[in-house]
Amino acid sequence: MKSEIDEEAMWEGIKTATEDPEELKVICCALDSFLQYAKSAHFQITHQRRQAFYALPRYQWEMLAGPPFNYLKTLDKVDAAIESNAEICRAIVKTGQPMVLPPDHQSKPGQQSSTTPHWSGWAKAADIDKARTTVRQFYRDWTAEGASERDACYGPVIRALVAEKASREPKSENPFKVLIPGAGLGRLVFELCLEGFAVEGNEISYHQLLASSYILNSCEGAGQHTIYPWVHSFSNHLTRENHLRGYAVPDIHCGTEIARAQLQGTIGTMSMVAADFLCLYNDHSHAVSYDAVATVFFLDTAPNLLRYLDAIFHCLKPGGILVNLGPLLWHFENTLTNRSNDESDSDNSTGGIADPGRFELTDDEVMALVTSAGFEVVSRETGIEAPYIHDKDSMLQMVYKASFWVARKPETKS
Repeated sequence: MKSEIDEEAMWEGIKTATEDPEELKVICCALDSFLQYAKSAHFQITHQRRQAFYALPRYQWEMLAGPPFNYLKTLDKVDAAIESNAEICRAIVKTGQPMVLPPDHQSKPGQQSSTTPHWSGWAKAADIDKARTTVRQFYRDWTAEGASERDACYGPVIRALVAEKASREPKSENPFKVLIPGAGLGRLVFELCLEGFAVEGNEISYHQLLASSYILNSCEGAGQHTIYPWVHSFSNHLTRENHLRGYAVPDIHCGTEIARAQLQGTIGTMSMVAADFLCLYNDHSHAVSYDAVATVFFLDTAPNLLRYLDAIFHCLKPGGILVNLGPLLWHFENTLTNRSNDESDSDNSTGGIADPGRFELTDDEVMALVTSAGFEVVSRETGIEAPYIHDKDSMLQMVYKASFWVARKPETKS
């Protein structure tokens, strides 16, 4: 896909971020967390279980080691699944280093592998947890089996945007520009590009950015990797077969699909920007720039939702729409605020999502806030079943009842 998507546009913001030492450290920790994935997973998931297993009375572990349980063989299979997951982690690092790190931070050409850069060991437990979550998220965005989940969560958003675009096309020849904050692994960005939109994804997580870049730009073919998303937990499995089920990643080859859409004349454009949403899109250069903003499982990442809505209102063109689908799992609900409003001018905050202040609303209160922020609610639907990295065969079933709505920024009065 490198020939179809301009690399500079695809990674706008990443190269300049490496000029900041603190930001560079964050990037290195993200890369290192993918390299540490295998070691950490083997230790936590199988090594400790083997220790606990052999702590059982001998007659018990001998019984469980044989048929029909074959517990030790199960642990061997789990180790193999972890190694398969680690392959895509290592591929992410191999392709990501040249894009996001200056030469003095990259592995040297003479090294036997990419596992020994000078920043090896920097990643902490929280970083490695994010790498593990990213591996699992490939199931949602880039497997054939995740299609039903994508249709439930992305489908309504895509259909709303297609309808809005169709209603405007006779009136404008300009590209229909869509911004997607919290773009994650990039599947929604990609699908909208295929639909002919000019799409800009925004993501603050380098784990997500590095992984999406690999799939979109560097993966050589469909089914190149096999991931095992359920292998990290031994709980609530009906069968061992399901526990150890693997899925081909990606389900499509992005370059091939882009080329097909180009031949059909339906292709749009896409780019990905690494930045704090509030810091970047509140600036003057992004004012009245987009025809639509699409948020999927994103608004509840806001400690201060009003700031999100103000930023979206700011960057939408008059008549532009905000299309939202998601639950309200407020990500900062149990997080203490580090600063008080007395320590900064809350009307002129510039720290992005890290700014002080936090509140959580109910769904009906969110709709009232949307109106207070200046939007006109066009449509609203609640109770939409929206799974998230959902194992349909698990004994534990959790599906969000999401809210889906469209709100419009009023046209400028003449």
